[in-house]
Amino acid sequence: MPSTSFNRLANRYPSILLLTLPALITLLVSFPSAGQTTAAEVKPLAPASSPTVVTTATSAKATFAGGCFWCMEAVYQKLEGVSDVVSGFTGGTSTNPTYEGDHSGHYEAIEVTYNPSVISYTQLLEIFWVNVDPFDAGGQFCDRGPSYLSAIFAANKEQKNAAEQSRAGITQSFANSSQSRAAATTAKIVTPVLAASAFYPVEEYHQDYFLKKPLRYKFYRSRCGRDARLRELWGER
Repeated sequence: MPSTSFNRLANRYPSILLLTLPALITLLVSFPSAGQTTAAEVKPLAPASSPTVVTTATSAKATFAGGCFWCMEAVYQKLEGVSDVVSGFTGGTSTNPTYEGDHSGHYEAIEVTYNPSVISYTQLLEIFWVNVDPFDAGGQFCDRGPSYLSAIFAANKEQKNAAEQSRAGITQSFANSSQSRAAATTAKIVTPVLAASAFYPVEEYHQDYFLKKPLRYKFYRSRCGRDARLRELWGER
């Protein structure tokens, strides 16, 4: 029986089934069996924070949704000034959402803990934009559906103002871009700025997935077409 992780890959990108038999066997052998998932890995975690974010001189939080939280987590985890990135769900009304259970109404998102004296919220926003497709109203890349929509969750007035200014700047940059770059887009920017709500960390086996399962993560990211679309929109930024 394939593992949960393999099911996720197959469901997200059906062309995985077109792999040659030897390559498929090799991939399957590298996957742990379903029986190796521990109770601790699937236990839902309590909300990491309330919608109210307390910002100090050395610590603040930011919440972003950009499709697959594995991919967004990998981007922010490596930044200087970022001390922690947690994958989870936010934006919905149901409590204790889980990946395998009910998470309807929620976005896949990340909560970033950072040091404002090292990296600013505006810089985090700049990184957010070049890692999403802000023109996609149906999901992100190969991941389709409401859970995979992009969004910025502002925890206070300052974050809201900064996010809206940033979005306006991105809109203007595309309006002023060359015809070839503009041709990469087919609609207006649809990524919203929303009020932050309770953030629920996803099950432990999804945390730091790009570190725990680097080959599977790279395979998924490549097959999903994420990097190809990002290059089309943003070049090498």
